[in-house]
Amino acid sequence: MRLNKTVIACQLAGGKTKTVVNCLLLGLALVLLSSCGEMNPKNVNIELEKSAPVEKVTSYSQALIDLGLMSQIYDTGLMKVQSQDIADETGTSITTGGEIQRNITEIMKSTLNNIGGNIIFIEYNPAYIQNQMVSGYSSFDNKTIPDVVITGGITEFDRGLETRGEGTSLDVEAEFTGAPKWFPSETAGVSYGDTSKTGKARITLDFNLKDFQTLAGVPRMTTTNSMEVYKGLREEEVGITLFGPTFGLQGSIKKVQGRHEAVRVLVQVSMIQMIGKYLTLPYWRLLGDDVNPDKVVLDAVSTIYYRMERADRIGAAQQWLILHGFDVVINNRLDSKTMAALQSFDPSFAGDENGISEAVFSKLYLTIPVSREVLGRRMKINDYFAQQMQAQEIEEQQAAQTQKRSAPPVEAAPVVQEQVSEAIAVVETGEEPVQAAAPVQEVVQAQQAVQAAPAPVIQRKAAPAEKPKKFGRQLSPDEW
Repeated sequence: MRLNKTVIACQLAGGKTKTVVNCLLLGLALVLLSSCGEMNPKNVNIELEKSAPVEKVTSYSQALIDLGLMSQIYDTGLMKVQSQDIADETGTSITTGGEIQRNITEIMKSTLNNIGGNIIFIEYNPAYIQNQMVSGYSSFDNKTIPDVVITGGITEFDRGLETRGEGTSLDVEAEFTGAPKWFPSETAGVSYGDTSKTGKARITLDFNLKDFQTLAGVPRMTTTNSMEVYKGLREEEVGITLFGPTFGLQGSIKKVQGRHEAVRVLVQVSMIQMIGKYLTLPYWRLLGDDVNPDKVVLDAVSTIYYRMERADRIGAAQQWLILHGFDVVINNRLDSKTMAALQSFDPSFAGDENGISEAVFSKLYLTIPVSREVLGRRMKINDYFAQQMQAQEIEEQQAAQTQKRSAPPVEAAPVVQEQVSEAIAVVETGEEPVQAAAPVQEVVQAQQAVQAAPAPVIQRKAAPAEKPKKFGRQLSPDEW
């Protein structure tokens, strides 16, 4: 149909259309007009993409799970943590129409509860607990008491920190003298335009850790993380002019990085840092190769090293060697197997008066692999110590029973009935016979001697090795 229209137009033009180029241009215009004639603005429509619900996964979702696994491998003991309400402290969540969250407590809950391992999350919800107590459904009898409490909030949201704009424009025109006179113009041209605009904002979150019992802040247990988010607008257009009529295409796109998602990522990173610091874990290994070690953790490892005795250092190193995959025996002695394993781990190792240097001690601790296989080795180590403790308790009980059976009974001095009667008379009459004073005093001294006799000494056999204190957590001087 369109081809027939072109042929008819060429025939009508006759002698006026002298060139094949003019005929082709006219045919192109008729084709475009014919296509436009088939469009009806009332029938305009747009198709929306459909998507199924998916799990929310960020770049740090796996790091949270690995942190829980790391707490088990390093045998940190349980960390019972509670979070207070975490909200927007800047007030911009209201003024900007909800560009950022007003309250991020639920994000904190899901983040802490997703870690698992030795991290136990305890919700802070006084209204719920009070209502349950009033209804009689629950009480405080079986409630878990937190060790620490996390406080914090959104402390900065700076919008419009930087705005940049740039663009490109190109116009080309040419005149054709051979065009038919009935064309509106003898000009043909092409135009192109491209403009873009970008803006930058910054969001900052602060968190602190407090001791639940004393409500005092735990020293150096704080995080402050910022993240920059961007938004951009770009427009592009192309136009063609053919002897009067102009045809063109135009498009624009606007993208905004999710402010809400940025807040979630900041919460996840901050919790990894906070818990890693408190438990003295090399958490930075979970965040990527370009993250530097945390000085708080490095200082804590150094402090613990100098608090330990020589035997305890060797025993701890033997545990970590097993986690690294070496076949050693935990006996708190620098035996040949342990020496060979340490030299294989670090060729520069050389035993000194401390047994193991601080450098090798820290390197061995900070590089323990994090995997399910290593967790299996940790479970075997814990089973070994549990069996040792149980065997020692049984041995002590047997030794105590043997000592008790073999110890000769301590007899008190015989008490004559007459002496007892005289002592009673002294109490009742207040008159103390001279002759009765000495025997009564001897009886009392004999009874006191029996009561003050020392308990039998139990000879305890030393265990092959003792499990050190929970290395991977902040311990007070009293706990040490």
